[in-house]
Amino acid sequence: MSCAVNGDRRSGQSMRVASPVPVLVAVLILLTSGEQTNTEAVQPQKAQAEQSCGCHVTGVLDDCFCDVESIDAFNNYKIFPKLQRLQERDYFRYYKVNLKRPCPFWPVDGHCSIKDCHVEPCPESKVPVGIKSGNYNKYSAEANGEDLEACEQANELGAVNSTLSNQSQKAFIDWARYDDAQDHFCEIDDELAPDAQYVDLLLNPERYTGYKGPSAWRIWNSIYEENCFKPRSVYRPLNPLAPNIGGENGESFYEWLEGLCLEKRVFYRLISGLHASINLHLSAKYLLEGTWGKPHWGPNVKEFTQRFDPVETKGEGPRRLKNLYFLYLIELRALSKVATYFERSFVDLYTGNLEEDVETKNLLLDIFKDMQSFPMHFDEKSMFAGNKKEAKSLKEEFRLHFKNISRIMDCVGCDKCRLWGKLQTQGLGTALKILFSEKEIQSLPEKSPSKGFQLSRQEIVALINAFGRLATSIKELQTFNELLRDNR
Repeated sequence: MSCAVNGDRRSGQSMRVASPVPVLVAVLILLTSGEQTNTEAVQPQKAQAEQSCGCHVTGVLDDCFCDVESIDAFNNYKIFPKLQRLQERDYFRYYKVNLKRPCPFWPVDGHCSIKDCHVEPCPESKVPVGIKSGNYNKYSAEANGEDLEACEQANELGAVNSTLSNQSQKAFIDWARYDDAQDHFCEIDDELAPDAQYVDLLLNPERYTGYKGPSAWRIWNSIYEENCFKPRSVYRPLNPLAPNIGGENGESFYEWLEGLCLEKRVFYRLISGLHASINLHLSAKYLLEGTWGKPHWGPNVKEFTQRFDPVETKGEGPRRLKNLYFLYLIELRALSKVATYFERSFVDLYTGNLEEDVETKNLLLDIFKDMQSFPMHFDEKSMFAGNKKEAKSLKEEFRLHFKNISRIMDCVGCDKCRLWGKLQTQGLGTALKILFSEKEIQSLPEKSPSKGFQLSRQEIVALINAFGRLATSIKELQTFNELLRDNR
């Protein structure tokens, strides 16, 4: 069966590809509530309503010897705690981003005026000394030995704290210069741009800001409708936020996927999984009314059920969670594959504090070791494996579509949402670069950092933090299900 592609008015691509490649990993998680199965989960809403909220997912993953319980145990008790410690390290705290890049697709429809969307600079005096120094690059083994002082907590709830002034912009020049642009799956910010700034991610956690309405809806609608691959026979919106979600006459929302080749099914599931992960973060870090009128951040069960409960979402919620696990496996595989890149001695994760840098790298390598021990990874070799010419063309279209999505992040009207949207799309784009790079990672020379496959510091920071967001989502899913069980 040929794989037809609709033209994308933003990417300008239209093509046909060869027969679908067999699916090696397709996440088919059974939905349960008590003894409720996935089949029961798509029964009429009256039958569903008789069940308590079935947002807990369990079961096996098709075409591999993997199950959700194994992923949950691996993530929640082995990887997640270590990732939290790693993300607190100075090397992974600071991410350079331009939050003032204009939207390239439509006129700006205003920025979020809520305080939780705003950018608040972090005083340069509080930025780690080694990060501000311009006398090193990402492979440097030298350190200045001075103590590094972390940025203080932001006073305002949800305020974004920028770091580093224009005087410090030369600090990471060498980290941004490399010649593998053909492998990029993302639109990367120019680190030398006057508006590019470093932000302390620990002081700017991803959480609910109140940003919603037509502006937010247009972002996801553009991502789904104009960049995800859509069969010619499908006329209903792919956007899960569309009002006619669930299809007509009981038709499953995902039946159209069966007509797509593996690569295009994967593309949609990656975007859906990212969307689900972001929604989990917003539900878990929601601004709640507290006692004596003092608000606090915490889990909003009602918001969670509205986004994921099978009844509330007409059966769509469980699929979103399946795609979250699918995305987790994709990025887990990329991290496992790139481990050899970081094992080389000249990759120091340099910040200026030698002792901390050594500890950071050792912790990262320890996490990689755990990841490589997980026996059930996604097999990227199943993708782009058909006719060589057609596979190359499909890969390029896949890359351009995702790169387009990274550009849409510059249209987000909330600065905090834009920050985390850009970081997570760049992290996923870096994972795709690792999985599908033309440069062989395994054969990298030990003493030639300027040759072969390379990652900039920005890509490394985005990669780890993006996977950290997925790991957090799976952990938060466990927390929500415990809350739902306690409230039964």
